[in-house]
Amino acid sequence: MLAERYPYYLANRPRQPNAELAVTDKYSGEVVTHVALADAGAVEEAIAAAVRATGPMRRLAPYARQEVLEHCVRRFRERAEELAFALCVEAGKPLRDARGEVTRLIDTFKAAAEEAVRIEGEVLNLEVSRRAAGYRGFTQRVPVGPCSFITPFNFPLNLVAHKVAPAIAAGCPFVLKPSDRTPVSSMILAEVLAETNLPEGAFSVLPTRLEDVGPFIEDDRLKLLSFTGSEKVGWELKARAGRKKVVLELGGNAACVVDRDQGERLDFIADRVAHGAFFQAGQSCISVQRVLVHGELYDALRERLVARARALRAGNPRDEATTLGPMIDEPAARRLEGWIQRAVERGARVLTGGGRRGALLEATVLEGVPTDEPLSAEEAFGPVVLLQPFRAFDEALRVVNEGRYGLQAGLFTNDLSKAMRAWDELDVGGVVVGDVPSFRVDTMPYGGVKGSGLGREGVKYAIEDMTELRLLVLRQE
Repeated sequence: MLAERYPYYLANRPRQPNAELAVTDKYSGEVVTHVALADAGAVEEAIAAAVRATGPMRRLAPYARQEVLEHCVRRFRERAEELAFALCVEAGKPLRDARGEVTRLIDTFKAAAEEAVRIEGEVLNLEVSRRAAGYRGFTQRVPVGPCSFITPFNFPLNLVAHKVAPAIAAGCPFVLKPSDRTPVSSMILAEVLAETNLPEGAFSVLPTRLEDVGPFIEDDRLKLLSFTGSEKVGWELKARAGRKKVVLELGGNAACVVDRDQGERLDFIADRVAHGAFFQAGQSCISVQRVLVHGELYDALRERLVARARALRAGNPRDEATTLGPMIDEPAARRLEGWIQRAVERGARVLTGGGRRGALLEATVLEGVPTDEPLSAEEAFGPVVLLQPFRAFDEALRVVNEGRYGLQAGLFTNDLSKAMRAWDELDVGGVVVGDVPSFRVDTMPYGGVKGSGLGREGVKYAIEDMTELRLLVLRQE
């Protein structure tokens, strides 16, 4: 069960000045708990506290940072079912998916604990010419300073973990604004952090009204802004962020290419595409949205994928048998329903699905969607997948590259030369060969190009963004 109300956390400590933020069960629509909402004064106090904590966090020894992260790993394991239930209710995730996200939370903090004691510099040979004889160089990585994190609703634990855990490992204090739609899991995470010996002011977790968000973006005392969310909002925030570092994890409309040599693997491919398209009700920036299939295999894969979409059990995410939960709210489902209807009006064919009940949209498979329709060109962010045949491999690569997004792409082929060509030519942050673009391990470099963002996540790579190089030059007589 969820608590009746939750505090926010300011400078490591819980505060309950109000209970103004109502949190709903995304399946029933009922209000299930309330969370304290931070005002402009609390945001200012949190940033000031993070600034004061900059020195103590920088001086916190690597093994002490590791101990903090290891404590979190232990406590997340102990509270795993509580965390999964919170995700199920506030985000509408089927329980099996919610448990998977808790596992990834634990993996991310575990990886950060390991990296906390591996942040090293290097020795530089500066004797590259006669004038540099006797000079030697050394580098170390130091924390960049106070960080600002803004996270979305779709992975309320794991996307928070990808910012918070590396910050602790790097020695950076931070202020976090979680999504006001899914704040509870972040509050539980903050409660665990509050059990540790982090310096006062090392963290604040503040659900905030839109009109009070400005300092998270614009305050020059904050040295890094890491935002995960929509493309439009992300680039607007970058324009407002001033001189601070900015990391953006934005949208996508991920494509998957199925080559002609995959005839014997169509059952496996259909399973993976269905998972990639409909997991999390399609509310993932690397959800499979477009599937390009060689013409010789098109009919066979279409039949299999439609069957798998129809077999999904939609309903209450608290039911262990449910495999497709609701979208985040009814307006989101209505938007996508409208995109489907618009595509049909222009000649697209719905092979299965398309129906909606409240926030619950059926798993939908379409073909013949014009490439300039929002359903193809934009980020659907829902349980919809589009099929399209191709004749030549290079044609498929061209289609993948045509859009303005570039997060990840998937490729099913047995031809190593084609895999390497896709890696060289696809304008995306990552190419996944032998699986769907929705595949992610939390230690790998993850991020996009073009409209999909700027910078990389993944624990080690986030730590690099949250630190900066400091050089020592030594002249020996």
